Amino acid sequence: MQEAPTPPPATPAMPPTGAGAAAPSASPPAAAPAEPGTASAGYLRVFAVREFRAVFAAHLLSMLGVIVAEVALSVLVYDLTGSPLMSALAWALGFLPYVVGGTLLAGVADRFPARRVLVACDLVCAACVVPMTAQGAPLAVLLALRCCLAVVSPVFAGTRMATLADILGDGDLFVLGRSLLRITAQSALLAGFGLGGLLLTVASPRQALLVTVATFLASAALLRLGTRRRPARARSGGALVTDSLKGAGRILADRRVRALLLLFWVPPFFTVAPEALSAPYADELGAGSAGLGLLMCALPAGAIAGELYAGSRLRPVTRERVALPLVCVTLLPYLGYALHPGLAVSLILLVVSGAGSAYTLGLDQWIVRDVPDELRGRAMTLLTAGLMTFQGVGMALAGVAAELVGVTGAVTGAGALGTLCCVLAAREVRRTETRDGADHDVTGR
Repeated sequence: MQEAPTPPPATPAMPPTGAGAAAPSASPPAAAPAEPGTASAGYLRVFAVREFRAVFAAHLLSMLGVIVAEVALSVLVYDLTGSPLMSALAWALGFLPYVVGGTLLAGVADRFPARRVLVACDLVCAACVVPMTAQGAPLAVLLALRCCLAVVSPVFAGTRMATLADILGDGDLFVLGRSLLRITAQSALLAGFGLGGLLLTVASPRQALLVTVATFLASAALLRLGTRRRPARARSGGALVTDSLKGAGRILADRRVRALLLLFWVPPFFTVAPEALSAPYADELGAGSAGLGLLMCALPAGAIAGELYAGSRLRPVTRERVALPLVCVTLLPYLGYALHPGLAVSLILLVVSGAGSAYTLGLDQWIVRDVPDELRGRAMTLLTAGLMTFQGVGMALAGVAAELVGVTGAVTGAGALGTLCCVLAAREVRRTETRDGADHDVTGR
């Protein structure tokens, strides 16, 4: 399963995706967080934790598999219909159903043992891809199965994010682990599209989808064999959908958590504008296919560089201190589009903006600290669903804006309006900060 990679996840990231006696959910000694105020030893500390290595490998496999599936399914739909619109719809369906799974099924993340949820999600997704490989599968079936993948994905991503806190603790190692998964998602986007295109030169789209089935099964095996069994965080009675909605209501009713979720969701809503419009912008510049590829890679490349620097060079306290200033300026480079820059300057603007996404390391620390353990799975599932939904809506509105004011006007507007919204969201987060965390409670006690 894939997490939203886009900054992502992927975006998005497109969807942005684990016997014996129950083990306690406390972290092993190796996962103890770094002492406050000390310099981070970097990402290598995270790989010292055996369970994280299994989670990381499973994430890499499923990410590559999902991206190959997206490329193959888009080509397959186009081959069946000859319609660019239907081919694009196959992509869009990777975003839209996230809100369904993220709200109606969020309770799964806390009501059942995490490893069982993660493995089941991988197996369900493998089962959804298998019918896509059959010759003669109708278009409606292909699109319906694509929706099923997107419904399951936020449950998987939210459960995994909550499980990271069990594996790594809720301190600096959790932040670095989350960062590594995002970096992996961004890197998989850069490599996965090329791999998918190369695979389709030697195999049919349906044959390529078999690779996705294999990666889901391998991910399930890694999570089943490489992670410990932990008990469910909460034993809620009643219907799953009702419990999920009640949990979402309790989470969103808390001003602090609601402010943090908005700060996760608002920047990507605007960040996706140049990505969504990269094809017409490359055409305006006369940059050709090579220029289009560079424009699509610039934001992920900047995001990878920014997160690597912040995770390996900045102390935890520094990452938290710069989070709000960074989120307020990350969209400012988009204003440079008003000057109608050439390809080289546009790439620089996108890389700089992508690097600003390092603010997420600070937000990760706050969200895991401020959400109670018994609601953590639901909160992380809701976070993932909102992130992907905001990105999908942002892409659609960017296209509408480009029809009205042109590509450069749409990206410039996203930079201006987005910066204003980010400042307001950051201001709300600052207002909800507390010294002791005593003035907000989402537990219902």
